[in-house]
Amino acid sequence: MSKNQKFNVHFYLNKKKAKKDKVQLYIRIVIDQKRAEIATTHYIPISAWNQKTRKVKPSFAKATFLNAYIEKVINDINQIFIQEASQGNIVSSVDIKNKYLGIDEKPTQKTILDAIDYHNTKMEEKLNIGQVAKKTHVRYVITRKKVVAFMKHQYKIKDIPLADLRLRFATEFEHYLLTNDNLHTNTAHKYIKNLKRIMNIAIGLDWIPSNPFNNFKCTYIAPKREVLTQEEIDRIRFKKIDIKRLAEVRDVFIFCCYTGFAYSDIYNFEYDAITKGLDGEFWLTTERQKTGVKESVPLLPVALEIIKKYREHPYCINKNRLLPVNSNQRYNGYLKEIADICGINKRITSHIARHTFATTITLSNGVPIETVSSMLGHSSIRTTQIYAKVVESKVSQDMKSLKNILSQQNKDDQDQKKIG
Repeated sequence: MSKNQKFNVHFYLNKKKAKKDKVQLYIRIVIDQKRAEIATTHYIPISAWNQKTRKVKPSFAKATFLNAYIEKVINDINQIFIQEASQGNIVSSVDIKNKYLGIDEKPTQKTILDAIDYHNTKMEEKLNIGQVAKKTHVRYVITRKKVVAFMKHQYKIKDIPLADLRLRFATEFEHYLLTNDNLHTNTAHKYIKNLKRIMNIAIGLDWIPSNPFNNFKCTYIAPKREVLTQEEIDRIRFKKIDIKRLAEVRDVFIFCCYTGFAYSDIYNFEYDAITKGLDGEFWLTTERQKTGVKESVPLLPVALEIIKKYREHPYCINKNRLLPVNSNQRYNGYLKEIADICGINKRITSHIARHTFATTITLSNGVPIETVSSMLGHSSIRTTQIYAKVVESKVSQDMKSLKNILSQQNKDDQDQKKIG
């Protein structure tokens, strides 16, 4: 035996369980001072019980039968304990009780929500110490909600054992996200990617032998990214706007176009956020809320000019903010007005400024893609390459225009020769 456990089994009268003038007979199993009790179907008067011997007094009519029953039960339970102890097993009083009653205590099967909750709890702990971005954690919280809604809609159940999961679950989940939630394929596949990651963790915990969603191939369709041309940027920048709220939003937007920061970063920059780098230039640095990656940008003259303009602005001073930034909903609403005023047909949003910085301001002007990737705070250069494709598309369009011009010039030259 690996441990000398203290074991005892005996019968007693449970005075709380009485029927008329009789009390119910109970079995008590004690191992290392931890008790487990079993109710019998027998009732006897209190006067018929010998507390010292823990048996029925011989004068009671059913004494012989009940005492034989007591001895047999005690002997059976003793044998169970001896068998477990001889195998070196450390057991509890509940274990012995269940074995005597024939209760098969199979381990509870882990479910998909168990796996998601385990993952999300661990991620929340990392969030609390700054190792995970808040938005990343939120995405997994939303994933759980969508899985719950899907199971209710598709299978009319609240949860499903991991062992019952098949590839079909992922394919039907995709269909649900595309048709019921009207999500784009990229977004739907992000949720399924989250599930695949969680299933891999479940494998590591020995909850399942393999990932049931391994054969589901998540795809990514590069979206068409709207950007502003330099002419459109200048049109917005130099437009005379007399409405104060629109003029302020315009300036913040142009600032984003020349720095590449997202709306959430600009909104959170404090009054003294600017720092001076080793190169003697002014920089803005933050940790991206989306990825947790550091994003550092040297400030171009246009951005510095805008910061200087709002140094004495009451909002910036009172709220300790770098720029007078509105709430996101108002900000995008005002940008729509600005687009109308400036005669720009593109749908201008807070994020189009970031795209514009990556393409029109930097890549199109020869800034290396590695530098742009660093300034944008991308965790992978592959993300930045999406913007490079936008630039390539623009180059292709410009070259086609050039070919048309050259072709026309060549035609004009030939016509001139014929005339001559």
